[in-house]
Amino acid sequence: MSLLEDFQEYANKAKTLPPSTKDADKLILYGLYKQAMVGNVNTDRPGILSPTDRAKWDAWKDVEGKTKEQAMTEYIAKVKELLGQSAK
Repeated sequence: MSLLEDFQEYANKAKTLPPSTKDADKLILYGLYKQAMVGNVNTDRPGILSPTDRAKWDAWKDVEGKTKEQAMTEYIAKVKELLGQSAK
């Protein structure tokens, strides 16, 4: 399997994470996903009245500069980690 195929498989598996998954972990996944699919942040930071959008933007900004391949690899590892935790 190619990295892209693995990434797509784990993106689908991420949708099955339990509701108890911490928001911080979801934000890490969001940032890595956006970096892998879009690249560096290309929008302005949302305003203070949009805390959810702002948190998502910040998570994406935190991984800025990673290559598409790095972001995909880290995303896969994080989903594996979270799925392992939920199996306990």
